[in-house]
Amino acid sequence: MRTALLLGTLALGLSACTVTVRPNLGLQGSGSNLIVGVRPDRGEGSTYAVGETLRLSVTTRTAGYVTLIALQSNGYTSTLIRNAYVPAGTTTFPRAQDGETYTLAEPRGLQRVRAIFTRVRPTTDLVLRGTYDDGRWNATSNAYLQPYAAADRDVQETYLYIR
Repeated sequence: MRTALLLGTLALGLSACTVTVRPNLGLQGSGSNLIVGVRPDRGEGSTYAVGETLRLSVTTRTAGYVTLIALQSNGYTSTLIRNAYVPAGTTTFPRAQDGETYTLAEPRGLQRVRAIFTRVRPTTDLVLRGTYDDGRWNATSNAYLQPYAAADRDVQETYLYIR
């Protein structure tokens, strides 16, 4: 009886805990302040059901090129859009000219989306295939940005949950 009461109290206490995700940990390309923000249409940390569509807004201080990559809760990574030209201001993806939608699918859980911005058109495509952990995902993003001057590149990240 005592054990059940202790476990019940512990479970109640832990259910009040909040999980916080801090974006951009380990990103060397961030900090030039070219990306003002990146956010899902319902706001950062929002929840979506499997099958719902997602729209992402990227706001930049200057014109340039955006690549969006996603990291699912199981570590699988995909590229949502590559080297899309955007004017200064807010651009919402997917755009009409992209001819696609971002329909959320399993796995359920945390989904991270990273916006990579360069002022000049990238000379290579960021191609991600397979499963990545945080270290490999950051290393791939950082390696992609290395050819560009720090003042000409930026990286920001947002997150959402799929239920």
